[in-house]
Amino acid sequence: MLVTVRRLLTALLQARKQPFQPSRDMRLVQFQAPHLEGPHLGLEAGNDGGVIDLNAFDPTLPKTMLQFLEQGEATLSVARRALTAQLPILPRSEVTFLAPVTRPDKVVCVGMNYVDHCKEQNVPVPKEPIIFSKFASSIVGPYDAVVLPPESQEVDWEVELAVVIGKKGKHIKATDAMAHVAGFTVAHDVSARDWQMRRNGKQWLLGKTFDTFCPLGPALVTKDSIADPHNLKICCRVNGEVVQSSNTSQMVFKTEELIAWVSQFVTLYPGDVILTGTPPGVGVFRKPPVFLKKGDEVQCEIEELGSIINKVV
Repeated sequence: MLVTVRRLLTALLQARKQPFQPSRDMRLVQFQAPHLEGPHLGLEAGNDGGVIDLNAFDPTLPKTMLQFLEQGEATLSVARRALTAQLPILPRSEVTFLAPVTRPDKVVCVGMNYVDHCKEQNVPVPKEPIIFSKFASSIVGPYDAVVLPPESQEVDWEVELAVVIGKKGKHIKATDAMAHVAGFTVAHDVSARDWQMRRNGKQWLLGKTFDTFCPLGPALVTKDSIADPHNLKICCRVNGEVVQSSNTSQMVFKTEELIAWVSQFVTLYPGDVILTGTPPGVGVFRKPPVFLKKGDEVQCEIEELGSIINKVV
């Protein structure tokens, strides 16, 4: 009986300690805090946890994710050491999360890459990836506002799995592609449908790349921290109502195929972001169509990666 009580007490104590233990998953973030000068690199201590300051742990580390990824294994090994150390955690309420990657060389996007999204539009599943892009200036943080541009009356939501490149490459084989991936994050591919579908000669770029049209975050979750990036629940809510709900298993072209395809045309660099397409449930294909308005709140969530929340202003 005494042994059972002791075990129960031990289990309760461990359970109480658990929230303060850093996650063993590698969740890299860029953040700011009032007592720090400029952006810092950190580790999110579990999904929705506080932040470990990597630059305080090792002041020789770069302070931007781009430079961190460019240095490859050398910087990743420092982050791994920080994970296993008992380091102070800054409370989430005291930090401002930035996008995990800012100013990448490119943001590559993929259209109609979910089987169920193609069915929604009553169009055939593409035989080749449909590639377009957003400018890097559209990137904002995971909790930043999405600004409705006066030029558009049809701004829509799209939750997406984003791949972050970790190693430079050109003409990458699909079998080698994951060696070029640093990890994954959540993206909101905000889209002005009037400019995407009717204006600008029906070229998609302008409708996709207004300022604030690419919220990312909250963390860059390294590939070894995710069991299977192509079997994750993916969901979008507008004002708390589920509008998109699917699984990344519905992707037509998986990460490896996309990297092989895109790298035929361009060199991929560390920090490059690939938005892999959206599931069904977007506003433009609803009857009647529904678009975002001032005051709306959009939450994009992917299993194991976390969620981003953007107020529409």
